[in-house]
Amino acid sequence: MPKMKTHSGAKKRFRLTASGKIKRAKQNKNHILNKKSTKRTRHLRQGGYVHKTQEKTIASLLNGQD
Repeated sequence: MPKMKTHSGAKKRFRLTASGKIKRAKQNKNHILNKKSTKRTRHLRQGGYVHKTQEKTIASLLNGQD
């Protein structure tokens, strides 16, 4: 049986840290930025971490397991 492939969408969106947490980018930073305040868009530049309830799911996508 062949190896399981890593989920292509997940590998573009998430990174694993050394401590095992999963880093992600904040949403709402792509378009229609005029109506969003400068403070809001500035805070959206900073990354975040995946919530603990979703860590197992995303880790399985990154590890190539179903």
